[in-house]
Amino acid sequence: TLLGGVALACLAGRAEAADARLRLSIPTRSYADALIDLGLQANISILGTANCGGDGRVSLSGRYTVPEALDRLLDGAPCRFTVVDARTVRILPAAPAAPATPPSREVPRAPALVAEIVVTATKRPAALDQLPAGVSAISRAQISTTRATDVGQTTGQLAGVLTTNLGPGRDKLLIRGLSDGAFTGRTRSTVSTYLDDAPINYNAPDPDLRLVDIDRVEVVRGPQGALYGSGSLAGIYRIVTSKPDLEDYRAGATAGVAWTKGGDRSHELEGYVSVPVVKDRLGVRIAAYEDLQGGYIDDVNLRLRNVDQTRRDGGRLAVRVRLDEHWRLDALAATQHLRSNDTQYVTQIISAGAGPGGGLSIGVEEGLPVSAPGERRNRVQEAHNNDFSYGGVTLEGDYDWGSIVSSTSYVHHVFSSQFDAFAAINPDDPQAPLNGVGGPQDLGVFTEATRSNILVQDLVVRSSGVGRFDWLFGIYAARTVEQNPSVLGVLSTGRKVMVAYTESRKDRQREYAVYGEGSYDFGGGWSATLGGRLFETRVHTTAQLDVIQPYGPRFFDQARTFSGFSPKISVQRQFSNGDLIYALVTEGYRPGGFNSSGFYAIRVSRTTFAPDRLRNYEAGLKLRRLDDRLTVRAAAYYDDWTNIQTDRYRASGLGYTANVGDARILGLEGEAAYDWPFGLSLQLNGLLSNSRVHNGNPDFDAPVTRDLPGVPNVSGGLLAVYERLLAGDLTLRLTGEASYVGRATLSFDTTKERRMGHYLRTEATAEIASGGWRATAYVTNLFDDEGDTFAYGNPFSFGQVRQFTPQRPRTIGVRLAAAF
Repeated sequence: TLLGGVALACLAGRAEAADARLRLSIPTRSYADALIDLGLQANISILGTANCGGDGRVSLSGRYTVPEALDRLLDGAPCRFTVVDARTVRILPAAPAAPATPPSREVPRAPALVAEIVVTATKRPAALDQLPAGVSAISRAQISTTRATDVGQTTGQLAGVLTTNLGPGRDKLLIRGLSDGAFTGRTRSTVSTYLDDAPINYNAPDPDLRLVDIDRVEVVRGPQGALYGSGSLAGIYRIVTSKPDLEDYRAGATAGVAWTKGGDRSHELEGYVSVPVVKDRLGVRIAAYEDLQGGYIDDVNLRLRNVDQTRRDGGRLAVRVRLDEHWRLDALAATQHLRSNDTQYVTQIISAGAGPGGGLSIGVEEGLPVSAPGERRNRVQEAHNNDFSYGGVTLEGDYDWGSIVSSTSYVHHVFSSQFDAFAAINPDDPQAPLNGVGGPQDLGVFTEATRSNILVQDLVVRSSGVGRFDWLFGIYAARTVEQNPSVLGVLSTGRKVMVAYTESRKDRQREYAVYGEGSYDFGGGWSATLGGRLFETRVHTTAQLDVIQPYGPRFFDQARTFSGFSPKISVQRQFSNGDLIYALVTEGYRPGGFNSSGFYAIRVSRTTFAPDRLRNYEAGLKLRRLDDRLTVRAAAYYDDWTNIQTDRYRASGLGYTANVGDARILGLEGEAAYDWPFGLSLQLNGLLSNSRVHNGNPDFDAPVTRDLPGVPNVSGGLLAVYERLLAGDLTLRLTGEASYVGRATLSFDTTKERRMGHYLRTEATAEIASGGWRATAYVTNLFDDEGDTFAYGNPFSFGQVRQFTPQRPRTIGVRLAAAF
């Protein structure tokens, strides 16, 4: 079903449409630098400024539309412009042809990987290479060209960004290796995911939204507590949607089909349309999609093939209203429904004799028959449902002195998982908590669900950015309510169901904060920023537990308030050639909380887990060379993380949260891109990370690993795009992508330590484009790599057998797309 909802939302930033009349103040600069300033002040992306060379001296002051400003700035310049869409302008070499006009079609082009993208992840428009922080962005063109349909497919294009691989809708993002483990429990996420201006996760896994009709993806690495509060301890991952065009009709559609080695067929269908209902006043944009990922894992016990099929559908409805010359209202509603029939892990033992053909031998445990890779033996399917709904409204006023942005959003997120819990009732295991309750043929089934509602209000007032002093002030309030019912049942051979354990838990969090920052330009390219956030968070948890004898029922009710201050300090210097160096100190934090689950009451010392805090010391540089065709961004950082929160599983399979200790993390990250004039673009990224855990918590009931789990010492990616004109209006586009994830452990517990990673993700794409049409063929996992990804499978058998989560086998697909 193709779905779209109705609500109100807006992108925080200055007026964005190419037809809006903006107040501009651009001092005398070269053509290229003046265009970068225009992109910054108009909050649009201007690609290919290197085509203007390094000459020329132009300036501009007054109120203009973007085309008017471009006409004035490029009058007499050795370059010209074309408006790709309301948010993107491309600069081209001068040609004898008539000046370009805005096209009637929204034709995707190969991305200029060296691009002057304007981002707003710092709550104000800023050119990517002028921000004193580790910031990356993936443009709309790059998303389309690389076929990045969801968050996981963007990670290889971003330095230091990884994701776990439990399955769609079950994964968590990791940035800079600042990982608290693979498990998703009561701890707040270390990475805060945003849809436009709204946070969309608390302690939930990433909802795995499909990236349909997306303007760009922005990532800010390192703690962002000063601007974004708790949940941004490792960074921000922000999805910026495309907004309605108030001038022109636009539409597009994509359909595709794919075949996976040893698995079922997959398909995808998506489309969007933007309609100016009242020209220059009111516009509507609708996007909808549906995809099915065919399964590829067989369950021998259940006699089912390709059990891990996932279906996902959803949509968005955006409304833009220009109220007058100063005020604009944007609105967005989004919904997505995801259904996975099973998880995507296998259980593995590696015997002295390898499996057939030299492959891995897989079984449930030692002594049982083994089977081929890609199979497992479960007693029940481990299904997962994930329903996400969003609605919000933002009102923005833009004046000569600055702007006001008020953003209100509401997220309703419901997700549930089912697990084979036979390990909890196993009559052959005297340590099983329900030993003797069931027989060898009985089924143990554990079901957990979460219903999360997040209401957020964020008010930001900021200066115009003109002059030596630039400032920002914000007021923030959020209320989160989570309900978590969980049930462990036993299904006997007589088909009778007995409930052995239930927990009905409710968590309420309220957060209030005031924050701000001010920047001062000292001259000579030097400037400094000082800011911070004063916050208070109240957590209240209640839980009713009913447990079969010899255990008993109990009730849990506790509340606590956490407060503090999260600072930010940065110093930077921008050179006349556009190079930037900076030094930065930031902090991130997460509030504490409570543990309630278990067959018997948890001891008092583990009832509460404390807040954790991470302080980041960072130095970086951003360079442009060779007529701006080469860009380099690099940063070295040292992080001090205290009272690390981590989610764990008891031997019973039930989860809880603990403070494991402190850690020091030293890292070096880098990104480089180069655009050759003959049509080849190359992008590289990499992360070197070294972590050490120390000051272990004496109440942590297991020996602790030396390294943070999920922190490979080495990770990185490569992206190459080649474009060539063929006969007529045909264009050939070839894309190659590869990313490497080094070895890491899964958890802090050395008794369950496992080395994972050391795998390569690959994709190759060939595309033919003509006008608004594109035909694409692609191959993923070219070498059919089975490397163990950073994930676990079943918490009840975790630690008893090795759970192995391979990549999706080699997949071949074709797509057909059109834009009008």
